[in-house]
Amino acid sequence: MEVFLIRLLQFILAISLLVLLHEGGHFFFSKLFGVRVDKFYIFFDVGVGKWDGSLFKFKPKNSDTQYGAGWLPLGGYCKIAGMIDESFDTEQMKQPEQPWEFRTKPAWQRLLIMIGGVLVNFLLALFIYSMVMFSWGDSYFTTQDMTMGFKFNEDAKALGFQDHDILVGYDGKTFERYDVDVYRHIADAKTVQVKRNGKNLTIKMPEDMSLLNMLKAEPAFCRPFIPAELDTVMPDSPAAKAGMLKGDKIVSINGKPVDSWNEFTYQVGILSDMLANAKTAKDSLKIRTATVVTNRDTVNLVLTEDLKLGVGQTSIATYYKPKEVKYGFFESFPAGIKFGLNVLRGYVSDLKYVASADGAKSLGGFGAIGSLFPPVWDWHQFWMMTAFLSIILAFMNILPIPALDGGHVLFLLYEIITGRKPSEKFLIRAEYVGFGLLILLMVVANLNDILRWLGYM
Repeated sequence: MEVFLIRLLQFILAISLLVLLHEGGHFFFSKLFGVRVDKFYIFFDVGVGKWDGSLFKFKPKNSDTQYGAGWLPLGGYCKIAGMIDESFDTEQMKQPEQPWEFRTKPAWQRLLIMIGGVLVNFLLALFIYSMVMFSWGDSYFTTQDMTMGFKFNEDAKALGFQDHDILVGYDGKTFERYDVDVYRHIADAKTVQVKRNGKNLTIKMPEDMSLLNMLKAEPAFCRPFIPAELDTVMPDSPAAKAGMLKGDKIVSINGKPVDSWNEFTYQVGILSDMLANAKTAKDSLKIRTATVVTNRDTVNLVLTEDLKLGVGQTSIATYYKPKEVKYGFFESFPAGIKFGLNVLRGYVSDLKYVASADGAKSLGGFGAIGSLFPPVWDWHQFWMMTAFLSIILAFMNILPIPALDGGHVLFLLYEIITGRKPSEKFLIRAEYVGFGLLILLMVVANLNDILRWLGYM
């Protein structure tokens, strides 16, 4: 419960900040061009009965704008006078045009008003990344430094990879750091360069590689080779009761060879599938009873109900030292901008998988987003996630879909290029269609969260 609350608070804080500043971008340009803003709300004030849905609201003296917060934390809005938006206030549009309305302003001013939110979110992400670089610096592992190489699954081996290959580069370029970009580059590459037994080799890649399939495969397409060495042994755990000690290396489990934590996790996954089909407590106990061979001893033990040994695993940091880079204040900005643009490129390149059936299943809603935050309060990770969500919010909002900022931008560009403004009737219908698509997408994404939680996905 504590972990849930910590993640929930981080999620609400991040979303509140991003929505506030996004709507603030629209608000700023509206005020700059003399457009009246009727309401400025964080979260949605969906009415219930006689209650208008506001947690609080206020209207400063001599101001046309009502400020407040709604109860539904799904975003926020800036209700701009004389504009067709998600409020569907068609009555206002029937009134005579006023000089302080959105619809009476030049197209270029309306365009800046509409891209204001996206612009703020994008610049905010780059600023946060820059300040993270300034405050914490950058820390990462490089694939070339991983002298034990990688552990590959059978699909990777069929392409020509071998366990302990060191990933060097792709298409003549070098892997800069070990992160998800390594898998993106492998999926898109024509050739991948590896070092095997001290020699550089080139592996030709097929054209139908899928990043989604690589990441969801069990065992994974490739992972850094980490020996199955015990980092810690928990008191009163199955491992402790069997006499296992820190530094022991697992050689096999139930007669299946184990050379790494990758392989150990795969073998435990097989047991998990068997346990899910167990009919009786006796069957469950039999599956959980395991013979583990280490470099010191052979032990028989009973794994926990969730198939845990009760040990801490060694990690990349156990065997390799990360590269540490520190930045001065002015140096942090180009580093942060470069990092942010790379995050955006990666996110955009991954969108091509959303149209597939597996891609649709991988969509996540608020639960999936919340789970990305760390289980303990970590300001470094919080700001990194907030910057990432800011980039997502900026990109998703600029998509040319009616009801999103990008939809309004599309119609404004049409007006600027052709000199003809789309009819209000057309804009209202487009808003309804776009809003319906967004609701459908939200339902699918959050339904996926529920199905994953129930174990159906």
